[in-house]
Amino acid sequence: MEQEFELIAKTFMGLESVLAQELTQLGANNVQIGRRMVSFTGDKELMYRANFQLHTAIRVLKPIAHFKATTADEVYEEVKKIDWSQYIDLKESFAVDSVVFSEEFRHSKFVSYKVKDAIVDQFREKAGQRPNISVSNPDIRLNMHIAEDKCTLSLDSSGESLHRRGYRQESVEAPLNEVLAAGMILMTGWKGETDFIDPMCGSGTLLVEAALIARNMAPGLFRKEYAFEKWHDFDSELFDRIYNDDSQEREFKHHIYGYDIDMAAVNTATLNAKAAGLTNDITVKQADFKDFKQPEGKAILVVNPPYGERISTPDLLGTYRMMGEVLKHQFKNNDAWVLSYRQECFDQIGLKPSIKIPVYNGSLECEFRKYQMFEGKLKEFRGEGNILKTEDEKRAMSEKHRFKKNRDFKKRLDEEEENEEGDIRTFKFHKISFKDNDGGSRDDRRRGRDRKSFGDRSDRNDMKGGKERRGGKSFGGDKGGRKGGKDFGKKFNNKRFNDDI
Repeated sequence: MEQEFELIAKTFMGLESVLAQELTQLGANNVQIGRRMVSFTGDKELMYRANFQLHTAIRVLKPIAHFKATTADEVYEEVKKIDWSQYIDLKESFAVDSVVFSEEFRHSKFVSYKVKDAIVDQFREKAGQRPNISVSNPDIRLNMHIAEDKCTLSLDSSGESLHRRGYRQESVEAPLNEVLAAGMILMTGWKGETDFIDPMCGSGTLLVEAALIARNMAPGLFRKEYAFEKWHDFDSELFDRIYNDDSQEREFKHHIYGYDIDMAAVNTATLNAKAAGLTNDITVKQADFKDFKQPEGKAILVVNPPYGERISTPDLLGTYRMMGEVLKHQFKNNDAWVLSYRQECFDQIGLKPSIKIPVYNGSLECEFRKYQMFEGKLKEFRGEGNILKTEDEKRAMSEKHRFKKNRDFKKRLDEEEENEEGDIRTFKFHKISFKDNDGGSRDDRRRGRDRKSFGDRSDRNDMKGGKERRGGKSFGGDKGGRKGGKDFGKKFNNKRFNDDI
């Protein structure tokens, strides 16, 4: 049995407990929640699975040194003590990223330079040569974290941020980050037991992430590569086994609906759902939220409306008033969850939330609120033995901070009454060029393995039964799931729309 070692999974502020739960379910030991991170222990297989299967991790780090330092020279000397030949060959390139929270170290780039200098100087002294630095595509990625005088130097096992799944082919203005979208869905507790609705779906991120969660599919299915694939001890057979294992995937008997008033957004969301091979689970239509009608069966609604920051509408507060009216009259006996930034916006909804969860959408300190919809008045609802807040929700509410007072509302209030029927969103449609290549073998993931494009499968009900995701076999589009002989679909070069943390 392989020995366990320390690992760190990074995430967004507010998603730490969700990530910790994911890691526990994955089999991690010694799980401890920190600030924008969760530390844990596990073996090589768990590290691979964490990168491949976690929905709410941004990256997974493997610490190789802990030390204290109060000056740049002390950082240099401690880094130079490490035997870097264990991790880097002369023919390999490397890069160093630094995150610094310290009065002593004010510039993260300067810390990165000192780490780089220590590594390069050690190689020069021992071998007379030095490895190269590559910022864009290094063979080995290192991460230095400094909190006051506590330093942790880690190998970055992920490479580019894990939120960059690979299915997003086009986008709209200010798209929701995939990790945040997945975290929001997991916070609701929904795992596919009912229909899922996003009435302002934009590029469809919530829709695709909901489908992955409902089917318990690994978000890493679409990734081109991970940094650990270039490590000296990379076990390709182990990772192939993890990659090809679909034993935990499940059937999804309900449906996911996305709507948007902007046709460009509808087309983008449809394209992204198709790239993920999830069009049988996801339906996207052009519709205005104000025309929303009561679903026939049970459903959950999750929405990320405009905040008046990166995206707005001519009547921002009117949009929120409309949302409250629609939810009250057309979403009875269901739960609705709303992510927004402004207290003024939430006030316009006019409904009492059962829970408020602080999360960050980029740099914006937002809240994710649950609204339990019911018929009649609150007094009657409670008189029938129903509860608006569980004990866990009450406890969570008491621990969470509230909106900061006196936030600047940036000239929006003066424009509110001008256009009550204005568009819900204003989008900028980004077009992308992508290559259409023929299918090929996936035996060697390290040499040019292309990102998956799942295509439009005709039937996803049979997802198991001897399929291979790698080794040259295609995923098929025939009835019978991923098994058939049909070519998998077009591979593409995917442009990135979100900056890493």
